[in-house]
Amino acid sequence: MRKNKRETLPEEFKNIEEAARFWDTHSLADYEDLQRDTEFEVELKSEKNYFAVERELSDNIDKLAYIKGVLPETLVNLWLKEKILESQNNMACV
Repeated sequence: MRKNKRETLPEEFKNIEEAARFWDTHSLADYEDLQRDTEFEVELKSEKNYFAVERELSDNIDKLAYIKGVLPETLVNLWLKEKILESQNNMACV
């Protein structure tokens, strides 16, 4: 049986990116003996704005989103961001 040699788990990470890099290359299963139960509270806040969209337009968005493999909301947000950037660039040229 091969012994699993694991890297020492840092006491803490400097930032989320450092933690992500570590766990991208390490398995949580290798550190099972160090795991402990913990409790914490999380307050999730999500802000959404709703806009009326014509039925036919909405149907077309749904179809295109399905083809692209994304949620309709994601597709609309991407399009809106592109359009806003385009408008801002056009205004900067004036």
